[in-house]
Amino acid sequence: MAGGIAISKGDKEYPGKLTWTVLWICMVAATGGLIFGYDIGISGGVTSMPSFLEKFFPHVYRREQNHVAGTNSYCTFNDTGLTMFTSSLYLAALVASWCASLVTRKLGRKASMCLGGVLFLAGALFNGFAQNLAMLIIGRVLLGCGVGFANQSAPVFLSETAPYKYRGALNMLFQLSITIGILAANLINFFTADMTNGNGWRISLGCAGVPAILFIIGSVFLEDTPNSLIERGNNEQALERLKKIRGIENVDEEYRDLVAASTASKEIKNPSFNLLRAKYRPHLVMVTMIPFFQQLTGMNVIMFYAPVLFKTIGFGSNASLASALITGGVNCVATLVSIYAVDKVGRRVLFLEGGIQMLICQIVITICIAVKFGVNGDPGVLPKWYASLVVVAICFYVAAFAWSWGPLGWLVPSEILPLEVRSAGQSVNVSVNMIFTFFIAQLFLPMLCHMKFGLFIFFAVFVFVMTFFIYFYLPETKGIPIEEMSRIWKAHPVWKRYYEDHDFDVEKFDRIHAADLDIKKELHI
Repeated sequence: MAGGIAISKGDKEYPGKLTWTVLWICMVAATGGLIFGYDIGISGGVTSMPSFLEKFFPHVYRREQNHVAGTNSYCTFNDTGLTMFTSSLYLAALVASWCASLVTRKLGRKASMCLGGVLFLAGALFNGFAQNLAMLIIGRVLLGCGVGFANQSAPVFLSETAPYKYRGALNMLFQLSITIGILAANLINFFTADMTNGNGWRISLGCAGVPAILFIIGSVFLEDTPNSLIERGNNEQALERLKKIRGIENVDEEYRDLVAASTASKEIKNPSFNLLRAKYRPHLVMVTMIPFFQQLTGMNVIMFYAPVLFKTIGFGSNASLASALITGGVNCVATLVSIYAVDKVGRRVLFLEGGIQMLICQIVITICIAVKFGVNGDPGVLPKWYASLVVVAICFYVAAFAWSWGPLGWLVPSEILPLEVRSAGQSVNVSVNMIFTFFIAQLFLPMLCHMKFGLFIFFAVFVFVMTFFIYFYLPETKGIPIEEMSRIWKAHPVWKRYYEDHDFDVEKFDRIHAADLDIKKELHI
């Protein structure tokens, strides 16, 4: 359904089984999410540790230590340098994603994943051994480059490897890895926060090397996807690879479609510019607006700054880390719901239900903070029932995101893109995601200081708008083979005008048809 109009799924089905090989490949590729998730979870906990603040941001440390009851709590952590520590990673990831697009297309998905892991490991070492702010920022930039490469290649690797019937669930392993990374980071922060030697932050930041090493080792032993092998001219190897991951010998139809798509893609000399053509308008809108809206749900604010946020609204240091740990656990468990449901109820249902639930929770959180903190930021004594209500509301909000916009924000863009613009389109997806992650991370604390509880109204408005956007503009992609995705746009009431007959290229069709005949001869059919 799209905007109230049903779209048929068509009748093309590729044979194949969900093999152990595919499960193993997808689990390894999904570990790319661990490095992203670990960083999201670790930043807020570290920036609330007194020993870290005292060493790198002493003015913020003194402000927190000298804070007295009856003063404004909203602005305690408002500091440009402190937010730059968190957000610099995402600016680096933005730039790296465009370099990753070229590497992914020319050298393969595997090469891009390996390079991402190495860069992230280097960043973890810089941060773990940081002696000054410069080393800290250099480490963050290296981490960002690693995230840019991993986020560009891993979701595409998953979408191209998974059988189309299970593509949603297997692709969501990437989001599950992100949530596991966040949970692991929260656990480590909880146990390192009170280390008496004051080096707990070093362990927290340095442990980012562990998921990086797992990702590097896994990527080294992976073989590239059939799509990538064909794209680089290794057709025979691609055919054998396709047989292995599908678990059957008869993969001729899928193989022919992959080669035909590759032949068409090679006609595109400048994929980044071709993405601007009218026929790719639906794809460009989705890979731009979905990550844009994903960041403006406000979820990354909760994950980045959960300890700082809880501390700001009156929780003690350990209590704030414990509350962040609870939300991290909810995030992880709720992602399992999406893995179970995405190929059963579809993407749209999860998007819409999640949006409505997040909107309700945002309203509850806004009321809670407004009633106790007002505009002067002085809450007085916070009763236990109030603290419990805030945590419960945030948990329901996190759960809604975790089975909707969290995983679907990575799944849908990676599965809708045609091969000829897939790398370029995924780079746009990652770039938009990272640039708005950067802005949110950089501006959240100043916005909290100036907008106060109105900040949560700001995010609630965007949740309302994005839910309507999904209802009217996103067709259902459940059960559609990745190389057959154009059918859903041709049938959509809004997007079908970009697929009129005058866009049909007869010469290109003849070239693809000739390639198809060559394949049939090669396969002796």
